[in-house]
Amino acid sequence: MSDDAQRPGDALAPVIKEVGVPLDQRRAFELFTRRIGEWWPLATHSVEGDRALGCAFEERAGGRLYEIGPDGAEHTWGTVQTWDAPRGLTMTWHAGRGPEAAQLLEVTFTPSEQGTTVRLVHSGWEALGEEAAQERANYEPGWDYVLSFFTPIGA
Repeated sequence: MSDDAQRPGDALAPVIKEVGVPLDQRRAFELFTRRIGEWWPLATHSVEGDRALGCAFEERAGGRLYEIGPDGAEHTWGTVQTWDAPRGLTMTWHAGRGPEAAQLLEVTFTPSEQGTTVRLVHSGWEALGEEAAQERANYEPGWDYVLSFFTPIGA
């Protein structure tokens, strides 16, 4: 086994993604949170797929990120642990699963010369048991795809 191979019981490395947007920190945070339903690709990355009507944050620690189904049902994707506008947030993540399978997301917003750098760190894969390595492998390109829609158009 190579030194970087995953051994049973080892923690899987987090998925880390960064994207730059030409918005100030406050506007980038608001686009990511308050306006998530405008840019998130619900048709491909949601519980209800192309039937989903929207998604939204409850903007506070203890609030949820949830999806709204065609019948008005709400599907919780995770629970906000810290809400530090406009610097960032942390939350559990269990989209399409129960809270017992929750991983952790940390999203930070750092001013840059071009606007703001948004950094997403997805960790806690062990909560997924035997599916952890495969789910991590799916999220590696999955977050690239989702974040490709996070643009300041109309911001």
